[in-house]
Amino acid sequence: MKELKFQIRLQTPIEKVWRAWTDSDTITKWFSPHANIEPKLGGAYELFFDPNNHEHQCTKGCKITRFEPNTHLSFSWRGPEELHHVMDPDIPQTHVHVSLKEKGVGSEVTIIHDGWGTDKDWKKAKDWHQRAWIQVVSSLKEYFKKE
Repeated sequence: MKELKFQIRLQTPIEKVWRAWTDSDTITKWFSPHANIEPKLGGAYELFFDPNNHEHQCTKGCKITRFEPNTHLSFSWRGPEELHHVMDPDIPQTHVHVSLKEKGVGSEVTIIHDGWGTDKDWKKAKDWHQRAWIQVVSSLKEYFKKE
C-alpha cells in the first residue's frame, strides 16, 4: 500500500526544526504531552499521548532507525490501541521518515509514513494515520508561528 507523505515549508532554521523532532522537551510542546527520545541511532523514540499511563496510547518500544543530524530522522511506529489488532504493538511494522532541507532562511520538512499492509484493516489504520498526521503537521506549523 502506498506511503503517506506530507511536505511543509517553515520560516524556521533547520536546527530548530531538527530539535523539535529530536528533543524530548521540545516535542512535548507540539506533538505529545510526554516523550522519551534518545537522539541517536538505535535510541528510543517514545511518545506518550496519555502522560499518566505510559502503557497505552503511545509509541513505547519504538526506536530511531536513521539519524543524520539536521537532515534525516527515521523511527519505527506503532498505532493506537484500537489498531493493535493490525499494527502489532510488540513488533512495530511501520516507519516514519522525516527529511529536512534548508530553503533560504527556512526549512522544508517531508514526512513519509510507510510499511502499510494491504487488507481492509490496514486501510483503516492508514486512514486513521492520514488524519492524525494532518493534525501533527498543523500543530508543528502552529508551534513555530508562536515560537
